[in-house]
Amino acid sequence: MTRLTLTGSTTVITGAASGMGAEIARILAADGVHLALIDHNAEALGMLVAELAGATVTTHIVDLRDDEAVFATAREIIASHPRINALITCAGSSMLGTLEQLTMEEMRWLTDVNLWGTVSITKALLPALRTAPAAHVTHLASVYALAAPAGRIPYALTKYAVRGFSEALRHELEGTSVTVGAVYPAGVRTGIILHGRYAAAIDPAVAARAAAAQAAMYHTEPVDAAALIVRATERRRARTMVGREARLVDVLVRLAPAGYWRVMRRPLREAIDTTTPAR
Repeated sequence: MTRLTLTGSTTVITGAASGMGAEIARILAADGVHLALIDHNAEALGMLVAELAGATVTTHIVDLRDDEAVFATAREIIASHPRINALITCAGSSMLGTLEQLTMEEMRWLTDVNLWGTVSITKALLPALRTAPAAHVTHLASVYALAAPAGRIPYALTKYAVRGFSEALRHELEGTSVTVGAVYPAGVRTGIILHGRYAAAIDPAVAARAAAAQAAMYHTEPVDAAALIVRATERRRARTMVGREARLVDVLVRLAPAGYWRVMRRPLREAIDTTTPAR
C-alpha cells in the first residue's frame, strides 16, 4: 500500500483544541502539513493556533452533535483546502455511572458526541477525500472498544460502535483511494476522565474519586500517543494499539473473550465504584 504523504496537503482533526488532537496538530504543523482544526472550544483552539505560527491553519468552531453545522463546516473546509488527504477524529468525552444511575438523556448525549459526531464529519468529508490520489481516515476508538468494563456502558457502547463503523467503512471503500483505520488508546494522560461527565445521580465526591482512580492508571503521554497516531495515518494502518495496556487487553480478549473481566475487575475496582459513599 502506498504510504501517505501528509506534507503539503491538508489533514482535518476533530477535538483539536486539547489532548491527543492538539499534540497531533503540533506534530503535523512542524512537518509542513496544512491543517483544518475542529473543536467546540474557541478559546482553547485559538491558543493552540497561536502556537502554530507560520503553519497553514484554519479553525472551525462546531458542535459535532449538530449535523447541519457539521456539513456546513465540511463545505467551508473543502472550499479553503483543495487537497485534503487525511481525517483524524479525536473528539470525544466520557461518562461515569452504572445503567441504573444513568438516564437515557445522559447516554444519548455521549452517543451523539462520540459516535454520531464521528460518523457525520466522516460522511461530510468523504467526497473530498475520495478525490485525493490517496487518503486515509483515522478514527480514535479506545481500549474500551476491545473490552467493556462495568460502570462504563455508554462509553464502551459508543467506542465499540466507532470500531464497527471504522471496520465496515474500510470494507465499503476497499479498492478505492481511501483507507480507514481505528486507533485503540489506553492509559493516555489527556485528562478526559477528569473533565468528562458523570451521571447526575452520582455523588460528585464519589465520581471524583472514581475518575481519579482511573486517571492514576494512565501512563502514556499525549505527545507519544500522537506520534503513534500520525505514524498510523501515514502508513494507513487498519488497527493500531496505543499504550502497553491496550496491547495487553487486546491479547487478553483474544485468549478469554468471555472471561476477560475476571482479570480486569480487580485493577479497575476503584475506578468503576460509583456507589460506595466517599469518606
